[in-house]
Amino acid sequence: MVEHNPRDVGHEMDNLNIVYGDESLPHLYENSRISVDQLPSQEGIIRRAVALGRYLQNPLSMVATLCGPGREVLSWKLNPLESFLTPDEKYGMVEQVMVDVTNQVGLDLNLASSHEWLFAPLQFISGLGPRKAASLQRSLVFINAVGFLRVRRSGLTSSSSQFIDLLDDTRIHPESYSLAQDLAKDIYREDGNDDANDDDDVLEMAIEHVREKPHLLRAVDVHEYAEQKNRLNKKETLNDIRLELMEGFQDRRRPFVEPSQDDEFYMISGETEEALSEGRIVQATVKKVQPHRAICVLESGLTGMLSKEDYTDDWRDVDELTEKLHEGDILTCRIKSIQKNRYQVFLTCRESEMRNNRFQNHRTMDPYYHEERSTLHTAQEKARKDKELAKKLFKPRMIVHPRFQNITADGAIEFLADKDPGESVIRPSSRGPSFLTLTLKVYDGVYAHKDIVEGGKEHKDITSMLRIGKTLKIGEDTFEDLDEVMDRYVDPLVAHLKAMLNYRKFRRGTKSEVDELLRIEKAENPMRIVYCFGISHEHPGTFILTYVFKF
Repeated sequence: MVEHNPRDVGHEMDNLNIVYGDESLPHLYENSRISVDQLPSQEGIIRRAVALGRYLQNPLSMVATLCGPGREVLSWKLNPLESFLTPDEKYGMVEQVMVDVTNQVGLDLNLASSHEWLFAPLQFISGLGPRKAASLQRSLVFINAVGFLRVRRSGLTSSSSQFIDLLDDTRIHPESYSLAQDLAKDIYREDGNDDANDDDDVLEMAIEHVREKPHLLRAVDVHEYAEQKNRLNKKETLNDIRLELMEGFQDRRRPFVEPSQDDEFYMISGETEEALSEGRIVQATVKKVQPHRAICVLESGLTGMLSKEDYTDDWRDVDELTEKLHEGDILTCRIKSIQKNRYQVFLTCRESEMRNNRFQNHRTMDPYYHEERSTLHTAQEKARKDKELAKKLFKPRMIVHPRFQNITADGAIEFLADKDPGESVIRPSSRGPSFLTLTLKVYDGVYAHKDIVEGGKEHKDITSMLRIGKTLKIGEDTFEDLDEVMDRYVDPLVAHLKAMLNYRKFRRGTKSEVDELLRIEKAENPMRIVYCFGISHEHPGTFILTYVFKF
């Protein structure tokens, strides 16, 4: 504003406060068909700005706006695990939440009549749906849903003298208005007002009286009152009426609070606390190199600072960083710390830090997740396993693939223990950073380990050694990447494995157990040459053909 419209900036704006708002949903609105229909001929950035303002005023209506025929709300990222849901499953959950929330807070018809976009939640009112909501919006015939519609002095009626029944601003259905009126009159009389009759003014006065004095309603014994009125069949309805007169359309939503510094940081950076936190490995592009530090930029646009001391373990041998780094270089680093108020990330490339696995178990647990007590390891057991792990030649690798995990051989076996035969995992090899290992579950208790030799790596560059090689070789076969390994090597291998396991002559068990089964079969059929296939426990990945020619 100061740069482009300086004349619009007056002294009254000196104390202007800036509040950041999440624009992920307004961005969806900007690119939606509904935004073009509602704001024709407006630029996209204007439509997004309007959506952001509406979202802050009435988030329910803005979310409902994107729940139309185009179901744009499905593009709104709500949970890291939502990819496991089909679009219909996700929309079903969205719809369920929208129905619950809309019927909790209600919909102000008069206000929506003045601002059409506020009609969006109407389809989620109980008794309605998209088609009925559209019909209701045109005709305002709403007897099925009237209990959740608010008719009050607002919008165009705020300055009108038109009579509006106080009960219309409650979730009491019109069919139960007589019960509510009788209850209000009886309480009004009990409180010393003997002039309560059926006059409209007195009725309104009685209802207003009990709403202003909720303690009178709290003192009512609903069971006893229903029994006196011979309306025990309406006891639950009378109790709902009592609660609604005490707190009609109580809004249970949390009041708006300005985002915290952490919220602002992750909102503006576009990252999440899970993806961008201390210890995470990130890619950074060098933008400027100074003698004692390099200024980088992360994929999210955040500034990364890399000091000479954090570039290498032998930093004392480096006079200036300009000798080692140049603009445009791409580095693989760990996040050392984050300065959120300045949107800066401090990085390290030191080999000792890149190999350090103290961040290995870093994960943010869902607050509703609780491990079973029986699966929790004691501190002593965990310390023992950590000690054993430290003894192994295990170096975590910077490889991202669904079948790859930074685990040991024991960890791979433990991971595959409850999986079906044919399941596999690719892991770091104990032979060094130029090898990977494919661990395949052949059968229960039988696992095959196959070496994958990596090629095309710079042995002097630690980050190159930690990344996957340019070529992968298993035996005499060469592959370009892990996807090709799975397609050309693992999948055919598993297909043959399952064909053997499902063959009618396959027998499970050790060699001695299989031999005994054949002896029994031979005894029952002396003239037959009996045979079968079995798993080789001594040479995992191979099968044994066993037969009995004669005793």
